[in-house]
Amino acid sequence: MARHSGNPKGPSQRQLSVGEIVRHALTQVLGRGEILDPLLERSVVTVTEVRMSPDLKLATAYVTVLGQSDTAPFIKALNNHAKFLRGRLTPALRGMKYMPEVRFREDDSFDNYARIDALLRSPEVRRDTGVDAPEDDKDGQD
Repeated sequence: MARHSGNPKGPSQRQLSVGEIVRHALTQVLGRGEILDPLLERSVVTVTEVRMSPDLKLATAYVTVLGQSDTAPFIKALNNHAKFLRGRLTPALRGMKYMPEVRFREDDSFDNYARIDALLRSPEVRRDTGVDAPEDDKDGQD
């Protein structure tokens, strides 16, 4: 689920590694239910990716909320609790020189994947590529 940044080379190995450590730590904190927020207490928040800035001082966490199409209130609640979460991440990230500031964004990559999949399954694309519909699609099953 990598996204392209302004850097043409892409993220460094260090950024990717630290991002994965931060993602894992955030997932553990959110899974323990330590945030006292009624909206977040009754929902399942999944951290799908964490992108680190080149100086590793800023972590952008992309999240989805299970069963919710409108994630804006959840993103707002997570950003309101960002300082609390940053403090809870400290034990897992104690080897870092600076504790990253965490900000939350909606992960729309699944929507993009669904849109691309729908395009690839369209009759126009199948006709242009010469690929017949799979047997299970011909019967109306998926």
